[in-house]
Amino acid sequence: MNKTVRVALIALMCVGAAACAKKQTVQPQQPMPEQATQTQSNESTTGKYTPADLDTDACLRQRVVYFDFDKTEIKPEFQQIMACHAKYLQDRPTAQIRLEGNTDERGTREYNLGLGERRGNAVSSALQAAGGSASQLSVVSYGKEKPVCREHNEDCWSKNRRVEIVYTAE
Repeated sequence: MNKTVRVALIALMCVGAAACAKKQTVQPQQPMPEQATQTQSNESTTGKYTPADLDTDACLRQRVVYFDFDKTEIKPEFQQIMACHAKYLQDRPTAQIRLEGNTDERGTREYNLGLGERRGNAVSSALQAAGGSASQLSVVSYGKEKPVCREHNEDCWSKNRRVEIVYTAE
């Protein structure tokens, strides 16, 4: 490179580095009215999830996501569950989840293994979109090998089309 290009490149990098390093000013906190102080103290008790919340929090206790026949889209009624588990993952960086994809008995073994994996990946993507970390998630597909219901009707099949959220480390 010629000297002019080198100087221009160095100047550009210096300007870019200076633009990225903004100084933040810390302002002292203003005294809060009594009502706002009460609200803040309530938030501190419900702020971050703890491992005990896995058994006591109603949202975190819901660990099964159901799917429509031959679909991988997460139904709207499960979005809140995704948000709760994603927040738990944010609050607990050492937590690990295994997403176990399952299907009903219809279809070939190979197709159902692939469908179970796609469903697990859909839940994984939803958790990541809500703030969970990909390093905390793993996906496994059992296809039709682990049914929770063994009858041959739609009601039973709908219970088998699922992804189970299993905490392997809390």
